[in-house]
Amino acid sequence: MKFNSLKSYNFPDSEGHFGPYGGSFVAETLFAALEKLDNDYAIAIKDDKFLDEFEKELKTFVGRPSPIFHARRWSEKIGGAQLFFKREDLNHTGAHKINNTIGQILLAKRTGKKRVIAETGAGQHGVATATVAARFGMECTVYMGATDVERQAQNVYRMKLLGAEVVPVNSGSKTLKDALNEAMRDWVTNVENTFYIIGTVAGPHPYPKLVRDFNSVVGKECKFQMQDLVGRNPDYIVACVGGGSNALGIFYDYIPCEEVELIGVEAAGKGLDTGKHSASLSAGKPGILHGTRTYLLQDVNGQVEETHSISAGLDYPGVGPEHAHLKDINRVRYVGASDREALASFHDCCRIEGIIPALETSHALAYATKLARELEKEKIVLVNLSGRGDKDMHTVSRYLSVDT
Repeated sequence: MKFNSLKSYNFPDSEGHFGPYGGSFVAETLFAALEKLDNDYAIAIKDDKFLDEFEKELKTFVGRPSPIFHARRWSEKIGGAQLFFKREDLNHTGAHKINNTIGQILLAKRTGKKRVIAETGAGQHGVATATVAARFGMECTVYMGATDVERQAQNVYRMKLLGAEVVPVNSGSKTLKDALNEAMRDWVTNVENTFYIIGTVAGPHPYPKLVRDFNSVVGKECKFQMQDLVGRNPDYIVACVGGGSNALGIFYDYIPCEEVELIGVEAAGKGLDTGKHSASLSAGKPGILHGTRTYLLQDVNGQVEETHSISAGLDYPGVGPEHAHLKDINRVRYVGASDREALASFHDCCRIEGIIPALETSHALAYATKLARELEKEKIVLVNLSGRGDKDMHTVSRYLSVDT
């Protein structure tokens, strides 16, 4: 299907479908809670008081707007297109996750909930949730795969310091997928008093919509900032994709802008031909996971396969349903970057621009620099620098067998 004009792009529909993807495939006990959340959200986003509070928190607590940085030295070294970075790593807590958690905690407060729960992989969403829970005086529990607890020890300590209970999950692959499973079980049990702050654009309707909407502040800012900096839109926008919240945050307002090519970069791990990767859009097929229909990594029997990525935040066998739809209509091009490529770009970014990026972001940087080499100097590639790499020091040093 060739991509056509999306001036009429209006997804999801009233039941949470992005074409054949999305929806709500959940236990009956959660249907009422999800329907109420959808209604509460629909009312909130038309309430000026709610929107004013959201905007105020983004400005005074998060530190928005985040700037756009011209990576001039790296661009010169490449000799091709100009690289620009949307600096979400400069947000309070160090990543884009805080945008979405601010929106959801305000919904929790508005609906009278006293307890929030979350799942986390790299720990950034867990830290952001623990942060906003402390900010608004709510009880907080974060579920995290035992493997990720080990490789993201710094963020585990940060969450505990902020007052959250961190629950290691020892089932399955002990990563993000399993953490989300446990968080869903908690919510089913405690739905009356608990608000589930989902960290990405996955899960049952209305989560893919509301997470996207809250994080779309990233792309909205870019539209004004790029006009001020260069007088036009970028030619390409590149973002890493695990569940997909940072990518949709920057992509969403550019979907109708047909002159801008949107590129999502998945974790190719040790290579797409090895089976040790997390590239569900590149190598998966449609199925149902965590309450939504989307592209999944599955075996011949439809069982979800284990994934691999050096990046905990991309180590997930599925992707948000809107990404699945954008792939099918050819609006976003999805590619992969390997562990090795991401590590190389991680080090280049540190040494050339003095910025330590998250390993998730490093996947986007790997593809963006490869792309820039093939383009003329006047072309512009905007990369969503979705988070900073402080949390990844232990992983990188261990991978390279360097003592910290």
